[in-house]
Amino acid sequence: MKKIFSVLSLFLLMSFAFGQHKKIEKADELFNSYQYMDAIEAYLKIIKENQGNSAVYKHLADSYYNVFNVDEASKWYKKTIETKQDGETYYRYAQVLKSQGNYELANRQLDIFAKLMPNDPRAISHLENPNYIPKLADASKAFNVESTTINDAIQSDFGAILSNDNNLYFVSSRTSSIKKDNWTNQPYLDIYKSVRKEDGILSKPQGVSELNTDYHDGPLTISADGKTMYFSRDGHSEGTYKKLKKKRLKIAQQGLYKATLINGKWGNIKALPINSNEYTVTHPSLSKDGKTLYFASNMEGGVGDTDIWKISINGETYGKPVNLGPNVNSSGKEGFPFISDDDVLYFSSIGRMGIGGLDIFKFDLNTNEDAQNLGASINTNKDDFAFSINKNFNVGYFTSNRSGVDNIYMAIPICQFKTIAIIKDIASGQIVSDAVVTISDALNNKIATQKSDKKGETVFNVNCNDYTLHIQKSGYQSTTISVETSNGDDVTAIVKLKPINELITETEVKLNNIYFQFNKSNITEQGATELNKLVKIMQDYRDMKILVRSHTDSKGRAEYNLKLSEQRAQATVQYLISKGVSEERLSAKGMGSLEPKIDCKSNCTEEQDAENRRSEFLIVK
Repeated sequence: MKKIFSVLSLFLLMSFAFGQHKKIEKADELFNSYQYMDAIEAYLKIIKENQGNSAVYKHLADSYYNVFNVDEASKWYKKTIETKQDGETYYRYAQVLKSQGNYELANRQLDIFAKLMPNDPRAISHLENPNYIPKLADASKAFNVESTTINDAIQSDFGAILSNDNNLYFVSSRTSSIKKDNWTNQPYLDIYKSVRKEDGILSKPQGVSELNTDYHDGPLTISADGKTMYFSRDGHSEGTYKKLKKKRLKIAQQGLYKATLINGKWGNIKALPINSNEYTVTHPSLSKDGKTLYFASNMEGGVGDTDIWKISINGETYGKPVNLGPNVNSSGKEGFPFISDDDVLYFSSIGRMGIGGLDIFKFDLNTNEDAQNLGASINTNKDDFAFSINKNFNVGYFTSNRSGVDNIYMAIPICQFKTIAIIKDIASGQIVSDAVVTISDALNNKIATQKSDKKGETVFNVNCNDYTLHIQKSGYQSTTISVETSNGDDVTAIVKLKPINELITETEVKLNNIYFQFNKSNITEQGATELNKLVKIMQDYRDMKILVRSHTDSKGRAEYNLKLSEQRAQATVQYLISKGVSEERLSAKGMGSLEPKIDCKSNCTEEQDAENRRSEFLIVK
């Protein structure tokens, strides 16, 4: 009897397995004939019966991918890669992750894809610039930071200023003198100069002997023509100090001095009238026109410990010091001001909210808004200070002790601009609010999405590259516009939307071209945007029936083009079904290259080929 039951159990098990195998075969047939919605339903039933495997998961994910259902595709690709897959699967998973904004995980999948298919152009492109999308999205990152070759491993280097004749001046305690500052037990500071070559490499620093004394000299600022310098100097060298008889100390303050370049040497050194034995005046920065000098001081009348001040300059005449007020200064310490050619004041503060230690801030004198922290691309939890930038060479320098000693770093500006889109109704000219605007990069990767405000505006902060804006609004035709590379100037585009009922003619529904990836038939985000217009029309016109006809260009073999166009037509129909359009209202036909819009045969230009690669939506009823 046991034997009979064993044989019966084996028979039932084999029958069940055979039945499941047939179900998978049927689902695969639906998938291979581009009936993705039916395939999805079939694969889900198989999985519900606990008979799913990696092949089933992969085909289910691919089905969702082909109808641009990124959330479900992502879910099933994640399940699929629990076992090792082919490179294309990891690539597709990366694409849906990008559409979800998960760039970090997308890059991990692309890393695997690149290892499996290292010669694929997509893999090569990824490896050349793997993190470009997060960089695009991070509009707060204004600089890339690099080390310089001039730093001393032990002594402090700071206060670098690049002149317009390519000389980098800075201050260092690397002097060979054995004399030290009693307060810090460090060598006294001297002014050094390094020549910046065409390739950006800096020459070996040399001390500027005519400026250096036995005491502190620097930091400094240079005029735009390179002929005038203002620099800080310790009062000891000038004999201007206070004597404390009881402690036998000579206390000197830092003051500001002017030097003039004469026959290649700095001379004619003069003290500024704002110097005092009662307070420090230091960290000078000269405006581009040479008429305003910014500096740091703890003189009376300030907001905090040390503040940023300014004075006017008219030849040898200097105005009264003016405090820059609470938009810049705090109750703590502010110092190391630098005024750029475009009137942005950079300075360091320990009294404002920062990352840690001294942080670098900027204050735009044109807007007079509160100072802003430069962010984590520049600042650390250590001291970061003495920022300067030369607009002519598009390079900045700053100092940080992030390595344990004050070192000079380069700050390479990242070109950025604002893309402003103003959405209007083409007929009435009225503002269109709540339009969904998506900005994408040159590879059609989505960066960010916003809704237009009450003024019809959206504003995107992006780096200087080419972009596209995709605009959607219920009741209107969706549209796409290009935003060309900017040199940093803001770009404003007026986008005029057409009402959706203008798409319907007597014979067809006229959509913008439905683009497909090269040699592919899955629906892209751009294609989905266009097809959603047709979905809305077919929801409004319940009796309408549509024939989808897809055409290719004349490149390639005729049989291949016919097959590819059939796949694309079927994929289009499957997408419409996935959005709720009844299958009975749709039909599909691939035309290959049989009916070109422009009959140019083998001599077609790229533009003519693009015209011939099209989909038509003919009204059958």
